[in-house]
Amino acid sequence: MIIQILAVSAGLGLAIALLGILVLRLLRRRSIGVMLSVVAVITVLATVAGIVAITMAMVIDGRSRDIVLTIIAIGAVVGVGVALVTARRLVAASRALVTAVEESTETGEYVAPGLITLPAELEKVSQALGQAYARIRNGRERERALESARRELVSWVSHDLRTPLAGMRAMVEALQDGVVDDPATVRRYHGQIRLEVDRLAGMVDDLFELSRIHAGSLRLAKARVGLGDVVADVLAGVEPLARGRRLAAEVEPVLPVHADPGAIGRALRNLLVNAIRHTPSDGRVSVRAVSDGDTVSLSVSDACGGIPAEDLTRVFDVAFRGESARTPGPDGGGLGLAITKGLVEAHSGTISVVNEGPGCRFEIRLPVA
Repeated sequence: MIIQILAVSAGLGLAIALLGILVLRLLRRRSIGVMLSVVAVITVLATVAGIVAITMAMVIDGRSRDIVLTIIAIGAVVGVGVALVTARRLVAASRALVTAVEESTETGEYVAPGLITLPAELEKVSQALGQAYARIRNGRERERALESARRELVSWVSHDLRTPLAGMRAMVEALQDGVVDDPATVRRYHGQIRLEVDRLAGMVDDLFELSRIHAGSLRLAKARVGLGDVVADVLAGVEPLARGRRLAAEVEPVLPVHADPGAIGRALRNLLVNAIRHTPSDGRVSVRAVSDGDTVSLSVSDACGGIPAEDLTRVFDVAFRGESARTPGPDGGGLGLAITKGLVEAHSGTISVVNEGPGCRFEIRLPVA
């Protein structure tokens, strides 16, 4: 008897399950609510069919059988009803999520559905969408910033190239036409032309270096070096530019870093030249290199008078030249600080600037070797 009951229940359940799989395959492109309802109906039918078949086969009088069948029918209706309500709620949550995505596409800002509580899985999808939209928004902002910097760079470079080229053309034409025949003036013209050529060559080198940094093709010859030696070499190189400004250095004896000495030296030189250029003739420029846990701090302080608060976040932008005291002389291309930032970040370091004392302080942080 037990074997017969199991065989009948298993046979009916298998037949209904195969029918359910076929129906789900036909409805695979329909709503998830419809598929969930089909699953619930198939489950209830498989259970009810087995119980009904066994009940009908058993020797039960009419009244008892009717009671059993009524209870089974009520349970089936309740089960299917609960499944339909759950499916409807799930469909409403998915539609709310789709609506939020469609509205976000127009506004560019993702706003999670707030009028309905999402199931845990859809809530995770909503959070992932919010993070994805935030990354897209940040990417667009960076793209706009880069495009703005590119246009500004083209404008500055065009200006910086046009002015010296016009001056050199005028001097060359004067020499060719014989307008200038005084030997002293001729030598001065030659010296001025050479000075402008050197400046333009330096600008072209800066542009090339900046393009390599942005393209990710910068090649560094890293080695274990001491910052004290780098600071000493750079200070010796910029000392002729000081012209009365006091240069001071405070460096701890042993500060090993894993870096390209040439690249770090160039970054420090850019900061020092920038500081000297904007410090009064009787001012002081100081370099300080100290260990700070797992990093080494290399800072340059000047007496430039400070940077406007609204410009502090832009000083490392390409071609940014700042206002008032930060406006460079004719030998500035507005690329030095951008190159410095690129060189520091290529060493997995960071660079920042703050107003401090009579001027500002640029600080480079590099990981200890």
